Amino acid sequence: MNEEVGIILDEIQTVFSTMNGKQVGQLVDTLGSANRIFVLGEGRSGLMAKSFAMRLMHLGFNVYVVGETITPSIQKGDLLVAISGSGTTTNVVQAAEKARKNGISVVSVTSDPSSRLAETSDSVIHIPSATKYRRPGEIESRQPLSSLFDQAVHLFFDAACLRIAEHQESGNDAAFVRHSNLE
Repeated sequence: MNEEVGIILDEIQTVFSTMNGKQVGQLVDTLGSANRIFVLGEGRSGLMAKSFAMRLMHLGFNVYVVGETITPSIQKGDLLVAISGSGTTTNVVQAAEKARKNGISVVSVTSDPSSRLAETSDSVIHIPSATKYRRPGEIESRQPLSSLFDQAVHLFFDAACLRIAEHQESGNDAAFVRHSNLE
């Protein structure tokens, strides 16, 4: 198992060594100026979106997952964070386009900064990692499909949440108050 974990960690390190270090701060600033935050993704990217939404809720943000039955309508002043490794996932791109048409700010998280999703967005978080399509410019991966992209997205979002928590001077105790207590 140590060999496989080493491969994964090396690949993740390669992704982050090539990323723009200012992206975490830019996302944190954008999140802080939104009335409410809506997150969207399909498949494993959707799971990363849900994970991010959960942690933002723990940090006191008003956040929703697009497609859930209790998600309200998005309004001006809100923010949509749309995640798609390829930047071509139909539901994600269509939702981002609709949001932009309605004056909603969109942040995309993708491996392709020239994708349709990225072009639709106000800002792009470029995660330069392999996706299931293995396109030129993506960092290579031995892992199947978009595993590397999803891992890097999860860590990127956790880095943003860490920065938020440190800025709020709210540590584990403050987040724990908002954590589910019905388990």
